[in-house]
Amino acid sequence: MIDATGVEAIDSARVLLDQFKGKSETIAQAVDDFLLDLMTLLFVVEATREQFHNPARRLARIRLSKVRLLLTRCP
Repeated sequence: MIDATGVEAIDSARVLLDQFKGKSETIAQAVDDFLLDLMTLLFVVEATREQFHNPARRLARIRLSKVRLLLTRCP
């Protein structure tokens, strides 16, 4: 999902992650943060030189890791 480019990646992420948003406010915020970073990544990939791609992907991966960690802690 993070390595894909295009609006389809964001739509897929939103569909996959929306099922977890009702579990807690913390998870909902983490999902929103991840989606915002994924949209930023898409913008960076489409609008900038290649040197910015890896840092943007790393940011999105960090946010996704936060979502995963929160989901493992939430019943």
